[in-house]
Amino acid sequence: MNRRFIVGLAVALMMVAAACSKDSTAPTASSASQESTAGSSAGSTVDVTLQEFSVIATPSSVPAGSVTFNTTNEGPDDVHEIVVIKTDLATADIPTDKDGAMIEDAEGLDPIDEIEDLEVGDTQDLTVTLEAGSYILVCNIVQKEPDGSMEAHYKMGMFAEFTVT
Repeated sequence: MNRRFIVGLAVALMMVAAACSKDSTAPTASSASQESTAGSSAGSTVDVTLQEFSVIATPSSVPAGSVTFNTTNEGPDDVHEIVVIKTDLATADIPTDKDGAMIEDAEGLDPIDEIEDLEVGDTQDLTVTLEAGSYILVCNIVQKEPDGSMEAHYKMGMFAEFTVT
């Protein structure tokens, strides 16, 4: 009987210890709500739609700090990308190559980050830290058409001006 008592007590103590220990992989209800509150105040989310041939960013202005671009390619036919570029240049003054693609490393352009080759129907997030200023969101893909010509998505209007305050 003493042996059963000791084994039972040991099992009970292990259960209490397990219940009191903090499991870092499973947040408690109170820590989960704190994380979501902190997450919502810690950054902004911008929904970006890519389609032939436009870039739509909603909202088009966010406060400086962490920004997540939730980017979806609605096609209907082409692979697209999103390049976040800081610039004070007017879109008409942005340098392009012979095919009409933006020269991303040209003077006055500061590429921040990108999502490459987003297939039709796919969604991907890109989180970056942005300082106040003017930006442009660009699909800068150039593809060969069946007739042999080159199609630059930027030249066809796949960009959106974006402001960080």
